[in-house]
Amino acid sequence: MRRALIIVDHGSEREAANRMLEDLAAQVQRLTMDAVYPAHMELAEPTIGQAFDAAVAGGADFVFIFPYFLAPGRHSREDIPRLCAEAAARHPGVEWHCAGPIGLDKMMAQLIVHRVRRCQQYEFQCDECPDNDYCRPAGEF
Repeated sequence: MRRALIIVDHGSEREAANRMLEDLAAQVQRLTMDAVYPAHMELAEPTIGQAFDAAVAGGADFVFIFPYFLAPGRHSREDIPRLCAEAAARHPGVEWHCAGPIGLDKMMAQLIVHRVRRCQQYEFQCDECPDNDYCRPAGEF
């Protein structure tokens, strides 16, 4: 069985936000032997359907779709599974699974503590979020 992983985020009109998913997919690709594809639920390409098509064109006969969302909501419970089913319908014989959102994972708690400590250790000038417009020292908002 040749597997592919599609990581789905919401999608954004901001190109920098969409590039973050591409970077994440590349990082995951380095950790696994599966093919990894980024996809956006809306507002940007590649879409879920485009990523699914690319995975199948790349030889996948099993596609695992992972919503890169924190909490269960309409998008992760309804929209993404529907878009996955629509994409899968074009590829009879290809198995697929759409996972739930990240949710309350112990690793998320560890990540939050790690990031807060790192930020404090480097006096809020760490390399975790360089050159961005959303990480600012207190009072600069």
